Amino acid sequence: MHHKIGHQRAFGTYPLKGDELATALISALDTGYRAIDTAQMYQNEKDIGQVLSSSGINRNELLITSKVPVNQFSKNLFIPSVERSLVDLQLDYIDILLLHWPPADGNITPSVEWLLEAKQLGLCKHIGVSNYNSSMLYELATISDEPFVCNQIEFHPLLDQSIMLDASNQTGIPISSYCSLARGKVLKEPLILNLAEQYQRTPSQIVLKWILQKGVSVNAMSTKPANIKANFNIMDFGLSNVDIARIDTLGSQHYRIVDKALVPWAPEWD
Repeated sequence: MHHKIGHQRAFGTYPLKGDELATALISALDTGYRAIDTAQMYQNEKDIGQVLSSSGINRNELLITSKVPVNQFSKNLFIPSVERSLVDLQLDYIDILLLHWPPADGNITPSVEWLLEAKQLGLCKHIGVSNYNSSMLYELATISDEPFVCNQIEFHPLLDQSIMLDASNQTGIPISSYCSLARGKVLKEPLILNLAEQYQRTPSQIVLKWILQKGVSVNAMSTKPANIKANFNIMDFGLSNVDIARIDTLGSQHYRIVDKALVPWAPEWD
C-alpha cells in the first residue's frame, strides 16, 4: 500500500460539522495527524477544506480520503459529485477515493468503472471501497487489475471479522477500520480496562493498537484534545501475542453497529 507517513492512523470526521469539526480537526493536525477521513455523506467536506487551506500544511504531507455515496452511482452524477468534493475540500485531487457502499442490487461493476474513470481523470490518486463483503472483494479483483488500496469496514474487538481479514489477505486489498472503538462500548470491557492498567495506557490506546496489530489501519474520531493525542500516540508500545489472542475472544459477541436496521441497503455481511 502506498503508505505515506502515519497513514496507519487517520482522523475520522463523522459526524462532526461546523465549529465542532474545525476545533477537533485543528487539534488533530496539531497532534500530528495527516490522514483525514471524510465522505460526501458526512456533509463536512467544506468545513474540512477551510481548515486545511488555512493550516499551512504542505499538500504532500496530507492523505485525504473521501467517499462517493450510492445515490451518486450513475453515469451523469458520479464524476460531477467528485468534482464538487474537490471544490469543497479546496483540493486538486483526493488521495484515496472510495465507493461508500456497494449498490443495493449487488451489481458492483458500473460503480467500479466510474471510480476507475475518476482515477484516470486525475481526480484521485488511489481508489478503494467501503462496506464490501468478502464475495464482493473477490469479484472486485476480477473486474480490474488496478490496485484497490482499502476496504473500509466496521472493525473493533466486539465483532469477529476473521472472514474479512482472510479475504483481505487473499485479494491483497487492505482493511481500514471504522467504528474502531465500537462507539465507546468496547472501552467498558473488563478485559480492556485490565490491559489498560497493565500496559499503563488508555483503554482506547489498547483497542486501537490491537487493530493495528491485526494489520488494519485505524480511523478514530474524538473531539477531546487529550483523547485525540492519546489515539495518535500508539506507536511506542506493542501488545503481546497472548494479549492479542485474549482480545480476539471478545469477537464472539458479534456486536455489529452498522447493520441492515441502521442502513437498509447494507449487503449480506459475512
